[in-house]
Amino acid sequence: MATEIKLFDELIAVRVPPGDRWSLTSDKDKIYSSLTDTLEAYFQKSQQHCDFKLSPINGSLYAIKEVELEKIPEPPKRYNMYGDYE
Repeated sequence: MATEIKLFDELIAVRVPPGDRWSLTSDKDKIYSSLTDTLEAYFQKSQQHCDFKLSPINGSLYAIKEVELEKIPEPPKRYNMYGDYE
């Protein structure tokens, strides 16, 4: 069976004003003093290697995750004029 890789963004941290302070969504009580410290804390918690996406206008940090989905083939088209529906 064929598979297909889908990418999705998982929100992992939000910016806490003022400045470059961040809080992980899994631990809102702890505030990190820089983006680098936030990324390191996320890696230490998740132990997953992945790419990241930063949305500075929204103050959001995302982990780009991959999901492998099973690709279900479409059934062949059937036409009544050839007697396929008998």
